[in-house]
Amino acid sequence: MYRPALPTLPPTPAGSIISTPQDRQVFAPGSVCLVGAGPGDPDLLTLRAVQRLGEADVLLYDHLLDPQILRLAPPQASRICVGKRASRHTLPQADINQLLIDFARNGQRVVRLKGGDPLLFGRGGEEMLALAQAGIPCEVVPGISAALGAAAALGLPLTHRDHAQGCSLVTGHRRQGEQQLDWTLYSQPGQTLVVYMGLGEAARIASQLLAHGRDPATPVAVVEKACSPTQRCVCGQLDQLSQLISQQEISSPALLVIGNVVLLHQQLQALRQQAQIS
Repeated sequence: MYRPALPTLPPTPAGSIISTPQDRQVFAPGSVCLVGAGPGDPDLLTLRAVQRLGEADVLLYDHLLDPQILRLAPPQASRICVGKRASRHTLPQADINQLLIDFARNGQRVVRLKGGDPLLFGRGGEEMLALAQAGIPCEVVPGISAALGAAAALGLPLTHRDHAQGCSLVTGHRRQGEQQLDWTLYSQPGQTLVVYMGLGEAARIASQLLAHGRDPATPVAVVEKACSPTQRCVCGQLDQLSQLISQQEISSPALLVIGNVVLLHQQLQALRQQAQIS
């Protein structure tokens, strides 16, 4: 197989770790790969994700993944659902970590398949640390996160020079007893806020943002099942967010997109409808 020559790398500073493309070509027995499955559509998997799935001996996967993605693993590979939903856990995280370690120590190639990206609200950091402490080699294959997938699918840019100079991604699901977010950080009008796993906390999120200065008329979009055949997006304004979710009977998984960029999505939709009519 032909491979182009790689450029000579400068010396590695003491104490740092560097990997090259050759290092990532081999999925060795006794190692773990955290793979991002993206937002739902199998066509949005990376080439490396498909490669690693095809090499897996064991597949530990999340809820709600498209069955087509699971079929990319070899027929003989073990498939174990370990996914979590809000307030419903198939396995505690510590047990998932131990499964990864045990399978790897048994000499198997283990894929931990996660929706979206492993390192964005996917607990990939916890699993990487547990594997490192156990001396298990671990590779991470990134995936398209739901916010980026939804933005592309809907024509909803998360930043725009005229509307939003920044974008914050936060989770509405927090550990029991954990302190609330400092909502003053997310109350600026020139910033898009995307909330993952925030459906059940939408009323509290809206009230906190309003209490810290967000305009009640701030546009919001609720994106249900982004990048799936049943994807749906409904729009409204911040002070009516909870009612919007209830009236439209939105269900998980769903993203909350808060900010003036939602107006761009609505404008694009109107222009596309006009083009179809004419």
